[in-house]
Amino acid sequence: MAVFAMASGVLRPSLGLNLEPGGAGLWPTLLSHSLRRSRSAISTPSKIRCPSQRTPRATYPTAVEDDSSKETDRIPTPKVIIDQDSNPDATIVEVAFGDRLGALLDTMNSLRNLGLHVVKADEYLESTGKHHRFMVTNRSTGRKIDDPELLETIRLTIIANMLQYHPESSSKLAMGATFGVEAPEQQIDVDVATHIDIYDDGPDRSLLVVETADRPGLLVDLVQSINDINITVQSGEFGTEGLLAKAKFHVSYRNRAIINSLQQVLSNSLSYSLRRPTTEDASF
Repeated sequence: MAVFAMASGVLRPSLGLNLEPGGAGLWPTLLSHSLRRSRSAISTPSKIRCPSQRTPRATYPTAVEDDSSKETDRIPTPKVIIDQDSNPDATIVEVAFGDRLGALLDTMNSLRNLGLHVVKADEYLESTGKHHRFMVTNRSTGRKIDDPELLETIRLTIIANMLQYHPESSSKLAMGATFGVEAPEQQIDVDVATHIDIYDDGPDRSLLVVETADRPGLLVDLVQSINDINITVQSGEFGTEGLLAKAKFHVSYRNRAIINSLQQVLSNSLSYSLRRPTTEDASF
């Protein structure tokens, strides 16, 4: 069974994109903050190789890229979802911001600049607006993305593009407080916002559900905290929904479901890592 496997090397800052003509844009700053925070606690990042079982969906102006934004009184909730579960051969990336997003050509080009092959999969409508889905693979290998740092880079790239091309989204994104034109009116208390639940999901795995305040580098930190207690992430989904981050991971210990005592250890470990104050958090 495919699992997280330890790997040497880390993403280089050269992956950062210049989003502003003639200058260092928002994205290098966002990436630098994320990697700086992650590397303070990580020695060797893991890789994600996810099977094809379906994970339940987490409940949870682009100067507009093609001038198709719509002015409404109510700013919708931005959503960016990284889905490692629904396709065995590609990482599925889903983006939504009400009816304000266009073809997202600039976002696709930004992802391609990371060395990725990006194909627009489809669009679908929900009551909250239009959802755009992309199939993403590593250009050099032709396979889905299995590096948590690169997956986090994909998420932050999309958020950076949204903040640049749809500046009104900054009032609905946690990273808008530092990198946007308007900070969110609502302030998230991480102690109140953090919820961790673990459910039985058959004899061979458990389902870990996490909801907490969003921030750069969060996906990498979650994976590292899980791996630190020798628990394996088999598959999952991670995303931003407004000011919150939501994740669902299928996890196991020695190819078996996690017993109650180890569930408590996992819950306590994640609670500590998500809620602990750090110098980086204060500067962010």
